[in-house]
Amino acid sequence: MAAEPQLIEEKQSVSGRRHLFGRRKPLHAALGSGKTADILLWRQKQMSGAILVSATVIWLLFERIGYHLLPFLCHFLILTLAILFLWSNLSSFINKSPPKFPDIRLSQEMCDCIALLLKDQINEGCLYLREMTTGRDIKRFLTVIFTLWVVSVIGGWFEFLTLVYILFVVLLTAPLLYERNENLVDAYGEKAGNEIMEVLQKLPLPFLKNNKQH
Repeated sequence: MAAEPQLIEEKQSVSGRRHLFGRRKPLHAALGSGKTADILLWRQKQMSGAILVSATVIWLLFERIGYHLLPFLCHFLILTLAILFLWSNLSSFINKSPPKFPDIRLSQEMCDCIALLLKDQINEGCLYLREMTTGRDIKRFLTVIFTLWVVSVIGGWFEFLTLVYILFVVLLTAPLLYERNENLVDAYGEKAGNEIMEVLQKLPLPFLKNNKQH
């Protein structure tokens, strides 16, 4: 049963159909083909559901009930430390072994890998911004400007935590909905992209004409 979604994705990728955002790989592969992809596509339903419920509880605590972050962290640590302390001291009376804490230490190799990963991501972001400001890729420029404008408008409607929660829920549910309706979304996405480019090409923008010639 687990092999059926992968088989469907492989058939779709071989068909040569144009996917949303120019994606050439199957959706699971485009998301990394790892545990993160399994969670986003709800291949591990218990884990995905637990993450969604946890995010909802945190949002309710902070946004609806009015709980603050610092007291929440302190109370959580107090409760956790108290339970572990009592468990360690009362283990001989309840005939249970005391909790064993793993010896967690970050190796130099792991720290170097994290630093290199952050460096690569920052460099890619700076390169992306530099290429966008050169005026050669009008499509990328307009996409970024439109996205920032939409975020600014939506940000005026909600509190920051509520907006983060909405984005998290969308991130956790949109890939699954897209996977189930991939053909329909790709068709509408391609049609909308073509109509937008047709409108842009009619505008008297010199940098758009230069971009079209290249």
